[in-house]
Amino acid sequence: MYSHDTRIRVCYGDVDQMGFVYYGNYLKFYEMARGESMRALGLSYREMEERGVMMPVVKAELNYKKPAHYDDVITVRTIVEKMPQGVRMDFRYEVYDEKGQLLNHGFSQLAFVKKDGLTPCRCPEYLSALLEPYFA
Repeated sequence: MYSHDTRIRVCYGDVDQMGFVYYGNYLKFYEMARGESMRALGLSYREMEERGVMMPVVKAELNYKKPAHYDDVITVRTIVEKMPQGVRMDFRYEVYDEKGQLLNHGFSQLAFVKKDGLTPCRCPEYLSALLEPYFA
């Protein structure tokens, strides 16, 4: 299993009139954390795209426990529980406040597609090679 923690400070533009993080912004936080987790693994999305592979989201799910608020520092844990199989890769997310309380959890599934033509393709070998040590 591979996991990575990303800390994010909630800005004023992330909250709604009640002072809670607007629900749609959790998907943005997931994306930010997913990008940072890939970068920590040793590969950026930009590099994958330059190598001809893109990863659109094909499924997303969010589950709320408690709200985050303006100026909170949240930790988004990005978890890859299994090696990518075929043309899809699953990510799980857990969002914690500074006290370690679970605020939110979710899931996204991304597909691997060729940049030229957007046709599905298998997980690139260079990504599999970076993930392999976490699943040995």
